[in-house]
Amino acid sequence: MRNKNLLEFCLSPDLGGLELFVANCFNDFRTKGSCKIAVAPDKKLDNYLEGKDKFYIKRNKFFPIIPALKLARFIDKSDIDVVHFHWTKDIGTVVLAKVLSKKKPKIIQTRNMTMTRFKDDFYHKWLYKNIDTIHAVTYQVKEQLERFIPKDVCPKVEVVYMGTKELDIKQQKVQSLKDKYNLTDEFIVGIVGRIEEGKGQWIVIEAISMLKELNIKVVIVGHTMDENYLESLKQKVKDLGVEDKIIFTGFTKEVDAHMKLFDVNILATPKETFGLVVIEAMVNKVCMIATNSGGPLEIIEDGVDGLLFDRSSEDLAEKIKLLYANKTLKESLALSGYEKAKEKFEASKQNEKLLNILKGM
Repeated sequence: MRNKNLLEFCLSPDLGGLELFVANCFNDFRTKGSCKIAVAPDKKLDNYLEGKDKFYIKRNKFFPIIPALKLARFIDKSDIDVVHFHWTKDIGTVVLAKVLSKKKPKIIQTRNMTMTRFKDDFYHKWLYKNIDTIHAVTYQVKEQLERFIPKDVCPKVEVVYMGTKELDIKQQKVQSLKDKYNLTDEFIVGIVGRIEEGKGQWIVIEAISMLKELNIKVVIVGHTMDENYLESLKQKVKDLGVEDKIIFTGFTKEVDAHMKLFDVNILATPKETFGLVVIEAMVNKVCMIATNSGGPLEIIEDGVDGLLFDRSSEDLAEKIKLLYANKTLKESLALSGYEKAKEKFEASKQNEKLLNILKGM
């Protein structure tokens, strides 16, 4: 299998699971061959990839031909064989660049979002006709793609789960975080993700308000996407009288170190396509409680290696109380989750599967 020149492409302004996966692909693939990355300047992904060799393109939703022309020139100059894009809003730019380029690279899209309507109009049929492969992050996503994209233009769909790796977090670092947040012997409930309503931090706060008598604190990790929502969370904390139980950390690159503080981690989104934070918690030996829909259904076996809840604060409170009262169950679920993460979601194994797809195009 000959080496191919790869380009990771993502102009998203955010820094969540999707963008971190872009960074993980780039950091891994560039050690195994030729791989470049194109990002939007001065956005969160750009800043996250400190000191990396990056190609900059500014998104222009009104005149997409401008970034597409710039990308086409870069493709030809760098002899790019495969463009791997991740953010759905980049689809027009990437496909147009392929058409405008002399190289005519293969295109693969990692699909992180669900698809809920038919893509049978002329524009979408043109787009998908020019995409060679779609990487679906779950079998649920694969089923949706094959249902909603017309068969005559539907690209080949390959399923590869996202992966995570176990980091060596020193106990000294964990202790420094405990000192920073004034944590001692409390039962720690964590939730990691962007501060926006869809991530469901409000559900965790409501659940903890039902457990005031217990020695529990909540650590909310993530950068703020919606200032009004953050203020509403802080007001809810006051209204429910749980100011002494809630800690907002803000943005941090040390997510794994923060997870080492947790007894349990919560995923409270209504329908997470995959749930990278789920396997990240598992590999850190943290017990997971996740909503019973979407990606978590393909990761967690309820009662075996984690718990699922119906996204009500009442059900979440019951699940937290169960683990609080039963340390043996909590540790058993955490250990089973860890073993599953190492076996099924280990980053190097999953990245190798995806890289083989890219190289084989």
